[in-house]
Amino acid sequence: MISMSSYGQLSKKEPIMKKSIKVLASLAAVFAAVTLAACGASKDDSSKSATAKIKDNGKIVFGVKQDVPNFGYKDPKTNKFTGVEIDIANKIAKDLGVKAEFVAVTAQTRGPLLDNKQVDAVIATFTITDERKKTYNFTTPYFTDEAGFLVKKDAGFKSVSDLNGKTIGVAQSSSTKTGLAALAKEKGISFEYSELPDYPTLKTALTSGRIDAFSVDKSILSGYVDSKTEILGEGFAKQEYGITTKKSNTELASYLNKQIETLKSNGELKKMTDKYNLKDATAK
Repeated sequence: MISMSSYGQLSKKEPIMKKSIKVLASLAAVFAAVTLAACGASKDDSSKSATAKIKDNGKIVFGVKQDVPNFGYKDPKTNKFTGVEIDIANKIAKDLGVKAEFVAVTAQTRGPLLDNKQVDAVIATFTITDERKKTYNFTTPYFTDEAGFLVKKDAGFKSVSDLNGKTIGVAQSSSTKTGLAALAKEKGISFEYSELPDYPTLKTALTSGRIDAFSVDKSILSGYVDSKTEILGEGFAKQEYGITTKKSNTELASYLNKQIETLKSNGELKKMTDKYNLKDATAK
């Protein structure tokens, strides 16, 4: 049986308990509102297209080469990027109403940087192949080239057959080695290979005699020709370059593809390649 004094104490506590319940209810309501707002914001953000997000950020980040004269080259004196791929990227950024930001990539790093979303797209002499299409989106080609060989003039090499049994330097993770294997089979000859990290290293290896020839796309080789070297006339393995995006980023891929198609149809792309004396392999 509850005594009168105990009953009095309970009566005094009742208003306090009611106030506590009201406070907790208010806090719960606030928490629910904040949670819903956050969910709504997240939903709105996730529903935005890739190009809309780029516009919100005010920039589009491109992975580009820094060691390929005429395509993507970073001047060590000015730290500025130049080349036809830089011009294309800047044009795309301008049409989007944003700034183009450049991140230097190599054949080994361009894929991982895309996968990790550190770049929005890659425009870095990235050759389109059926195998790569399984992993990435590619635009229609903005430039078509063919692979070739840079050799020393005093070596006496005049044809591909002269390179039988010789050591050919290629960039790591490039598609050149695959093309060379097919060429060797076609010619009934063989090559030794030396895979090096980048083009300047390959040129140094050629100069020092560590390799007999430096093989990559001819337009890239043209940036490394000097008074003691030359590009063999014979070429092989057509190379088509496309702008690359993450496989899941289909909206941006479609936008970039339309941009390249427009640049090709209105003649602006040809003006860009002519600026660097680049001749597309498909040009008549």
